[in-house]
Amino acid sequence: MLSDQQLLQYSRQILLPDIDIEGQQKIIDAHVVIVGLGGLGSPVALYLAAAGVGKLTLVDDDRVDVSNLQRQIVHSFESQQQLKVDSAKQSLLKLNPSCQIDTLNQRLNEDKMSALVEKSTLVCDCSDNFSTRFLLNRVCFSHKKPLISGAAIRWEGQLTSFTMQPNTACYRCLYDENDSTDVSCEQNGIIGPVVGTIGCLQATEAIKAISAAGQLAVGQLLLFDALDCSFSKINFEQKADCPVCYQRDGDQG
Repeated sequence: MLSDQQLLQYSRQILLPDIDIEGQQKIIDAHVVIVGLGGLGSPVALYLAAAGVGKLTLVDDDRVDVSNLQRQIVHSFESQQQLKVDSAKQSLLKLNPSCQIDTLNQRLNEDKMSALVEKSTLVCDCSDNFSTRFLLNRVCFSHKKPLISGAAIRWEGQLTSFTMQPNTACYRCLYDENDSTDVSCEQNGIIGPVVGTIGCLQATEAIKAISAAGQLAVGQLLLFDALDCSFSKINFEQKADCPVCYQRDGDQG
């Protein structure tokens, strides 16, 4: 049962018919893993903590640099040189002290990530490199955990969600692991509100997935172009030769 404090704190969400008290309880009971506490992970973590997600596990091996502050809003000028997971934890607890926050200041290998994801409700991929994205895809598919994926560079961003259910695509259906090259903000630049926009959308998808509200962006790649303020969608399907989610004997799950 929700306490009087929780009923008041989350009242604006509970008013939504798609959330209600039952959905809010699911949010409070949820455990979300956030990989990357940079431009995307900042709004994801802030909004999920504010929404009442009961447990957040923050995964990042980096420290706060002054160049991060233009877009990584979970950190502050005073947190320079702090571990990003520690800086983020401090900000999140100020926002919602009832949220349990675990931190991992390391880049996890596949076995450790698998053990973490197995215990979670879902994963938000806020990383900045393809190797991590492909690893998360494999692990989430293995444990059938939803994966909310975001990316942004320059003035552009993209978002998609994977439920890892039979006959649905995974990240490997969308991108070829052998032909994917990392593109960094350090080399190409980024406008801060773009990662904010995509991160907010990731948080929204995560809340929907937890509470079973609405439809997730499954099989849809949402593209955002800030320069002309436009959104577009590309539909995609499971690949018959996907080495992660498709099996040739027809058993896809």
